[in-house]
Amino acid sequence: MGSLLRGEEMCLAQLFLQSGSAYDCIVELGELGLVEFRDLNPNVNAFQRKHVNEIKKCEEMERILGYLLREVKKADISLPEGDVNPVAPLPKHVMAIMEQLQRLEVELGEVTRNKEKLQRNLLELTEYTHMLRISRSFVQKTSEREPLQVQYEEFPFLEKDTLMDYSSMQRLGAKLGCVVFQKSRLSIFEGVAYHCSTTLLLYVQGEPTRSVVFLISYWGDQIGQKVKKICDCYHCHLYPYPSTNEERNDVVEGLRTRIQDLHTVLHRTEDYLKQVLMKASESVYTWVVQVKKMKAIYYILNLCSFDVTNKCLIAEVWCPVNDIPTLRRALEEGSRKSGATVPSFVNRIPTNDTPPTQIRTNKFTSGFQNIVDAYGVGNYREVNPAPFTIITFPFLFAVMFGDLGHGVIMALFALWMVLYENNRKLKNTRNEIWNTFFEGRYIILMMGLFSIYTGLIYNDCFSKSLNIFGSGWNVTAMFRAQVGNRFLTLDPNVTGVFNGPYPLGIDPIWNLATNRLTFLNSYKMKMSVILGVIHMSFGVILSTYNHSHFRKKHNLYLVFLPELLFLLCLFGYLVFMIFYKWLVFTAKDSREAPSILIHFINMFLMQGDGVQPLYPGQIGLQVFLVVVAVLSVPVLLLGKPVYLYWLHNGGHRPGLYRGYERVRRNSEEELYLMRDHDMEEGSSHSDLSSSGDRQTDEFDFADEFLHQAIHTIEYCLGCVSNTASYLRLWALSLAHAQLSEVLWTMVMRVGLRMDTSLGILFLVPVFGLFAVLTVSILLVMEGLSAFLHALRLHWVEFQNKFYSGTGVKFCPFSFSLLPSSFEQYGLL
Repeated sequence: MGSLLRGEEMCLAQLFLQSGSAYDCIVELGELGLVEFRDLNPNVNAFQRKHVNEIKKCEEMERILGYLLREVKKADISLPEGDVNPVAPLPKHVMAIMEQLQRLEVELGEVTRNKEKLQRNLLELTEYTHMLRISRSFVQKTSEREPLQVQYEEFPFLEKDTLMDYSSMQRLGAKLGCVVFQKSRLSIFEGVAYHCSTTLLLYVQGEPTRSVVFLISYWGDQIGQKVKKICDCYHCHLYPYPSTNEERNDVVEGLRTRIQDLHTVLHRTEDYLKQVLMKASESVYTWVVQVKKMKAIYYILNLCSFDVTNKCLIAEVWCPVNDIPTLRRALEEGSRKSGATVPSFVNRIPTNDTPPTQIRTNKFTSGFQNIVDAYGVGNYREVNPAPFTIITFPFLFAVMFGDLGHGVIMALFALWMVLYENNRKLKNTRNEIWNTFFEGRYIILMMGLFSIYTGLIYNDCFSKSLNIFGSGWNVTAMFRAQVGNRFLTLDPNVTGVFNGPYPLGIDPIWNLATNRLTFLNSYKMKMSVILGVIHMSFGVILSTYNHSHFRKKHNLYLVFLPELLFLLCLFGYLVFMIFYKWLVFTAKDSREAPSILIHFINMFLMQGDGVQPLYPGQIGLQVFLVVVAVLSVPVLLLGKPVYLYWLHNGGHRPGLYRGYERVRRNSEEELYLMRDHDMEEGSSHSDLSSSGDRQTDEFDFADEFLHQAIHTIEYCLGCVSNTASYLRLWALSLAHAQLSEVLWTMVMRVGLRMDTSLGILFLVPVFGLFAVLTVSILLVMEGLSAFLHALRLHWVEFQNKFYSGTGVKFCPFSFSLLPSSFEQYGLL
C-alpha cells in the first residue's frame, strides 16, 4: 500500500560493467526490468556509436523475419501456441542465426519465384488452349460447334461477307494471329488495330480472367511488326495460329500434355514450399523474440560510456531503493555466466535531479492507475490518488448509474472477462474497442457491483421497485381522506398512512406515487452536494501529506488551513444546514420548514430579516463564517509569497527544499556524501554553502506572487463551480431512471398488456427489442456518459486539490515491454 500511495523511493546508481560481461549483465537486467538507463552520450550521433553495426545486423534479421512472417501468413499456417520466452542469444551465436535466416530467405525466394514462373506458364498455355477451342468454329465455318465454357460474339457483317472468310485470306497471302488481353483495354485496342490496316474478325470474352481474344489477319511482315509493337504496348499475349486443322489438333494435344506436366510440377513445388514454411514456423517465434532482445541490448550498450582503457563500461540508472540488492545479484549472475574474472558492481551516487515516478501495480490496480496517469504522471513521492480512486470512482459512477438490473448485467459481463482473462483470443485481438473493455475489466466489475448497491438504495431494477421487506405505508386512510381522487399522492401527515421507514433504501410505494419525482429530486440533489463537499474536503486534506513529506510545513498554515477554512465555512456549512433540516424538521412541520437555498443566499448578503431562522443565533454564526472565509483569501494570496520573501531576506534559511532534500528521505546523510564527493573533486564546504546561497538567490517574489495569485483565484472560484459540478450526480441519476422507465413503458409494457393467445408469441420479439435497447442505450451509452462524468469529477474536482501530475513516469528496461513483430505484422 505504501508503494501505491507514494510510489517507490528511487536512487541514481552507477553500474561498472566489465567489457566481457556487459552483454550478459544487460540480459539479466532486461529479464528483471529493474532499472531505467540514462544516456551518457547525448552529443554522439546514433550512427557514430560503438554498436551501430550490431544494430544494423539485427535490423536485417528483422527484415528477413518480416518476410518469413508474411509468407507464413499467406500460406495460412498457424503459428505455435504458448508463451515462449527464449533467452537472448550470445554474441558468438548471432552469426549462426544470421546465416540460417539468410539461407532460408534465399531458399524461399527461389521456390517462390519458380512457383510464380510455373503459374505464369500454366496461365499462358491455358489461354492458348481456350483460344484454339473458341476460334475453331469461326475458322472452319462448320455448322457443328464445340460446346464452349465462355460466351462470344461474332460480327454479322463479317459472316455474310464471303470474300472475307479465312480461306480467301489464306489464298491472298494473309497471315492470322491471336491476341489475348484484358477486357478493360478493349475499346482502345480495337480502334488502334483498325487504324493499322488490320482486319478485325472476332472477339470473345474469356471466362475467369475477363480477357478478350482478337483474331487478327494482316498482309506482309512490315504490318506484322506494327501489330507486334502495338500488342507489346498493351501487354497482350501473342499466340501463333495453326494453318491447318491437323496442325491445330497436334498443337492442342501438345498443350494438354504440357499442362498436365506443369500441374504435377506445380503441386510438388507447392508441397515443398509448404514444408519449408512449416519448418520455419516452428522457430520463427523464437527468432523474433531473440532478435528483439538482442537489438534492445545493443541499444542499451550504446547508452553507456567507456573508460579510457576501454575495458569497463559505465552506466547510470534510476533504480528503486528496495531493488538494489536484486540489482547486485543480477550483476553477479551476469558476471558468473560470462566467466569474467573481475565482477561488475553498482554504486549509488547523490544527485539533485528529480527521479522518475515508479508505482507498482497489479492486474487489479493497473486500470485505476491508468485513469490517474491519463490526467498526468505524479511527481516523485507525491500522494497518488489511485488507492482512493479504487473506491470513489466506481461509487460516483454508481450514484449516476444506480440500477440493480443494469448493475447485475455489467458485473456479470466483467466477471466473464475476469474469469477468462488468460485466454489468448481475448487478450491478443486487434479490436481497439474490445481491448479498452478488456483492460478495464476490473473497473467495470467494481462499477457493476457498486451499481447493484446503489440500485438497492434507490430500489430501482429496470425502472421497477422490489418489495422485499414490505412497504411501510398504508394508503387506505389516504384514499378515504381524498374521496374521488384517483391519483396517489403520498402524504405522511395523514393519520395512519406512514407506519415506519423501509429497512433498506427507498420504499417501493414511491414508484406508484405522483409526487415521486419531487421527492427524488430533493433527495438526490442534497445527496450530490453532500458527496461533493466530502470528496473535495478529502482532497484538500490529502495535500497535507505532500506538505509534510516535502518538508514545506509553512504550507500547512499558509495554504492548507486557508483552503480548508474557505471550503468548510461556506459549503461545509451548507452541508450542515442540510443535515440539520433533516434531523430537526419532521414531516408534520415540513411545510413550514425554511428553504436552505434562501438561507444560503442571505448568508452572503448579510440579511436575515423576514425569514424564519433554522436555529437560534443563526445570523451571528453565518456572519462569523463569512468573515473567516473572506479573511482566508488574503492569507492564501499573500501568506506564502511574503513568508518566502522574509526567508530570502534574512529569515531562517529554508535549505535546499527545491533540490536534493525535496526528493530524498535520508537527505542529511546523503548530503554529507555529496559534500565528501565535492571535496574529492576539489571543492570545500564553503563552496557547497555558496552554491546553496546561489540557489536561494534565484527567488523571485513577483513570480512567486503571480503563481500564488493564480492558485488563489482558481481555488476560490473553483470551490463554487466544483460544488455545482457535483450536481451532475443528481442530474444523470434522474436521467438514467427516466430513460429506463420510458423504455419499459414504450416497449416492454406493450407486450405484457396483450391478453390474447398471440400475446406469448408477440412477447418474444418485444423482449428481444427491449434487451437490445437496454444494452445499447442504457448500458453502453449511459454507462459511457456516467464513466466520463465520474472521470471529470476525479480529474478536475478532486485531484487538483493535491495532485499536480507533472512528473515523469519510470520506464524500466524490460524485455516484456518491447513490441513484438507478431503484432507489427498482424499475426496475433
